[in-house]
Amino acid sequence: MRKVIYPAVGGVDTIRIVEVADPVAGPGEARIRVHRAGINFADLMMRQGLYGSNPDYPFTPGYEAAGEIMDVGEGVEGISPGDRVLAITAFGGYSEQVVLNTKRVISLPDSMSFDQAAAIPVTYGTAFHMLVYLGNLSEGEIVLVHHAAGGVGTAVAQLCKAYGASLVLGTASAPKREFVESLGMRFVDREAEDFVEVCKSKTGGKGVHHAIDPVGGDHVMRSYKALRQGGKLYFFGASSAVKGDKRSILAAFKMWRSTPRFNPLKMMSSNKAVFGVHMGLLDDESVFSGHLENLSDMLLKGQIDPIIDSVWRFEQVAEAQMHIHNRGNRGKVLLDFSPQ
Repeated sequence: MRKVIYPAVGGVDTIRIVEVADPVAGPGEARIRVHRAGINFADLMMRQGLYGSNPDYPFTPGYEAAGEIMDVGEGVEGISPGDRVLAITAFGGYSEQVVLNTKRVISLPDSMSFDQAAAIPVTYGTAFHMLVYLGNLSEGEIVLVHHAAGGVGTAVAQLCKAYGASLVLGTASAPKREFVESLGMRFVDREAEDFVEVCKSKTGGKGVHHAIDPVGGDHVMRSYKALRQGGKLYFFGASSAVKGDKRSILAAFKMWRSTPRFNPLKMMSSNKAVFGVHMGLLDDESVFSGHLENLSDMLLKGQIDPIIDSVWRFEQVAEAQMHIHNRGNRGKVLLDFSPQ
């Protein structure tokens, strides 16, 4: 079989596709023929050595994949060869085949496509964990989300609609205005508008109930200032550390140096909360499984529908990642590992 590896820290030119022996399913495991694997911004940061939680190099990235069961190991019940499944890989999803403990494998309903399945775990799982599980998103609340045209941003827009949020403010670059507005968000031009002022002006000076920030650095404090009393800030990324496809030590240092250190006493007096979210390090599988069950039910009811920006053959993984580096995506980007 073939798989993608990151041999060392570097740009997209360092990515390699290698041939390795087919994996073997052990007791309690299943071997899956991957058809789709999701690309996430975290994958780009890992390649640059900026994420801090990836395996040692060389390794295969990829948090999520969708495909078919090839065979199962001893003691496995409930799934059989030929079953369509979603695989929560943590790492290794960029591969023609993966072997996983069946606790990390979820059967797919016939109506769910491989594209939809591979687009849900990280983006929708992250959005659901922040807004619903941690934030108790309620009808009539107001939400601010940055990178509104990306995978998490589009998931946030759909979840907010399903849960009755009254307004979603989405920041993005000017060329993405029409797309952001088509999702029902109030577009905020990240270059031409001060999003804190927009949040205050749209809420009678109070601020938003929820702010979702994947940018990092001093941008986080501005998101905090956009909150009302009792508001919640969710920090789940550091895109400001990534400038192009090759690592910028200066950009990474600037992001790290300018990231705020929150004072608990000041937080207490303002009645605001800050959550750090990293779904890849969430060690309670029952929590994540619960999220996926809820999201699957919402998908079947038509309350959410993953927006797929593009699907690239895995041999084009470098081009697919550059598409994200260039901030060209509107929704989720996937890799196609299906047999040809």
